[in-house]
Amino acid sequence: MFDTGDKPSPELLKGIRGIIFDCDGVLVDSKDANRMYYNSVRKALGMLPMTPEEEDYVHAHAVIPSMQRIIPPERMAEAEAERRKIKFTDMLPFTTLQPGLVELLTTLRELGFKLAVNTNRTDSMEMLLDTFELTEFFDPVITAAKVKHPKPNPEGVHAIMRHWGMTRQQVAYVGDSGVDEQTARAAGVAFWAFRNAGLSAALHVEDFEPLRRWVARCLAKGDASEKALDLQQGV
Repeated sequence: MFDTGDKPSPELLKGIRGIIFDCDGVLVDSKDANRMYYNSVRKALGMLPMTPEEEDYVHAHAVIPSMQRIIPPERMAEAEAERRKIKFTDMLPFTTLQPGLVELLTTLRELGFKLAVNTNRTDSMEMLLDTFELTEFFDPVITAAKVKHPKPNPEGVHAIMRHWGMTRQQVAYVGDSGVDEQTARAAGVAFWAFRNAGLSAALHVEDFEPLRRWVARCLAKGDASEKALDLQQGV
């Protein structure tokens, strides 16, 4: 479940008080929805479906650079008009919540961790959180529409740290793509990779339930006693 075996070092958790989550590929499995979203635009323009490389790109990047990647410049206005016809609700049936996520978030919140989202989604994030009843867990929620420079620029992570009043040593970032890895590195925070062994990360997680048990065990057994004391005192 972890790259360091079933018992990763509790030192990886030491000092961490806030955890930032990417959305697509981490909170939800939305690759099919993203594929259908952008391919529907290409189909309307008489273009072939995206290549696997293009699918990976749009899954990790904001909508504007994604459109620029998969649509010829001379057809961008036409493509944008087609894109705006697509309703987010049409994509929801192809988006699923990651197993064990709610249990993990519940445990983290009970243990006193601050939770946030940093995503390259734009105007669909709030609806997604409402649909899957996740809104209560995250504050703040940073989207590409709320920053001048979306991921991999660290602006969103910096905004979250300012909101929390935390330093980079107190924050971990959970992501599934090279964009997330770059974002965490640029922000100087710990990176935990989700279901992507090819990324360079302090921790590799395949499923959320082992992560939930590990965090709870570290605190319960006193492996992170200093952190547990800080959380109890509201530091």
